[in-house]
Amino acid sequence: MVVDGASSHVSKELAVPENVRLLRLPPYAPELNPQEHIWDELREKEFPNRVFADLAGVTRQLESGLPKLAANTESVRSITAWPWIVSLNMNAH
Repeated sequence: MVVDGASSHVSKELAVPENVRLLRLPPYAPELNPQEHIWDELREKEFPNRVFADLAGVTRQLESGLPKLAANTESVRSITAWPWIVSLNMNAH
């Protein structure tokens, strides 16, 4: 499993099953972390030059934009299906 530096991923209390191996990303590596690119895509498409009066407005925009992005499977695939990630899935036992 590929993990980033989130506190829950480095906690001493994290119990990793014997059949799971953690592959840690470098401390700051957005180019290796496809979820960062998903957020970039959302910011570019759903939040360009927008100012929200409150958090509820941001939430509504996310609730509108996330399903649109999820429905565009080709876009999501092009953002996230990098060769190194696909090879991990193909080599999983």
